[in-house]
Amino acid sequence: MNIGRTVFTQLTDYIDGYVFHTIVDKHKGNERVRHFTCWEHYLCMLFAQLTNRESLRDVETCLRAAGTKLFHAGIRSRISRSTLADANERRPWQMYHDLAQHLIREARVLYRNEKMFSDIITAVYAFDSTTIDLCLTLFPWARATVYQKTNAAIKVHTLFDVQQKIPTFIRVSAANAHDVNFMDALVYEPGAFYIFDRGYVDFSRLHRIEDEKAFFVIRAKKSLRFIRVASLSVDKATGIKVDQRIKLQVFYSVKEYPDQLRRIKYYDAAHDQTYVYLTNNFQLNSFTIAELYRARWEVETFFKWIKQHLRIKSFYGTGSNAVKTQVWIAISAYVLIAILRKRLNINLSLYTILQILSVSLFEKVHIYQLLTDNQTHFFTPHSDNQLNLFNL
Repeated sequence: MNIGRTVFTQLTDYIDGYVFHTIVDKHKGNERVRHFTCWEHYLCMLFAQLTNRESLRDVETCLRAAGTKLFHAGIRSRISRSTLADANERRPWQMYHDLAQHLIREARVLYRNEKMFSDIITAVYAFDSTTIDLCLTLFPWARATVYQKTNAAIKVHTLFDVQQKIPTFIRVSAANAHDVNFMDALVYEPGAFYIFDRGYVDFSRLHRIEDEKAFFVIRAKKSLRFIRVASLSVDKATGIKVDQRIKLQVFYSVKEYPDQLRRIKYYDAAHDQTYVYLTNNFQLNSFTIAELYRARWEVETFFKWIKQHLRIKSFYGTGSNAVKTQVWIAISAYVLIAILRKRLNINLSLYTILQILSVSLFEKVHIYQLLTDNQTHFFTPHSDNQLNLFNL
């Protein structure tokens, strides 16, 4: 059935036009712009993400090939590589940050009933970062450290909602920024759980979580010095070896975290590994704490997914503004697909939806029909060596 509207147009209908233009006005994105508005810029870069275009020349060639379909999709200006490059470097990246945050809030409402842990009614977050390597010659502003003269990189710091499978906080920084500093930017929800790797062990920052009535689960460092206050009974059949109440022993650690902590030692038989966790939660059983930490892998899987399926490892521009613009548009593309999936109640993975959309954006077919007619023909490849982001 030809409904006269392209799949691309139907997809972008899920973006509130009023909200978008309010954000653009806030950042004066269209100030002194006569042609090629911020909306047209966003549509072009969203197309590049969804179809995984390799360069701005590639984007230009493919969009021009669409002909009159571009007009109905909302792109009225002539597309050229130089115009796209200029927009990436000059249009404020904060616009696309705000748009992505708006889409994230909308997606979290849609996925509010999704639960990975049925016995935990509060939110569960995993916080971590991923590094994206760059060429120092092209990206001199992104030097990895002051000691490395030849390497460049950026970090994407992410707070990931494990229950809903949605990123809720993202910051892009140069790679020489220490991960633990970004804990200061988090706003902790009372009763929520926050999961960290041991690189985030900072007792003053962890005590802030305690002060704000939230809970944390973090891997302990091997050098941890403590005094055992009490030992709790454990079911060793679950892999839990030790469950203790402890107090820190080192002077400065005690000063930063004077309260008691819970120390849990867990043996993972599947991987023949022993882990030691610290938490300020004394109510959940010890095996659930171990399972909570295992859920931290969801944020790693998210990083792998966006690196594999979106254009986030190589960039269309070399300036800081262009890089951040591309990262935030990639995040908005990810969340937009998640919103589409939930609103249409489609039982397909995000990977499958992205693959179908990538070859059908300018087809004139109802998007629901396009996705549901292909459910028997498309599948998400599975391999024991391949991380799967969702069973979504």
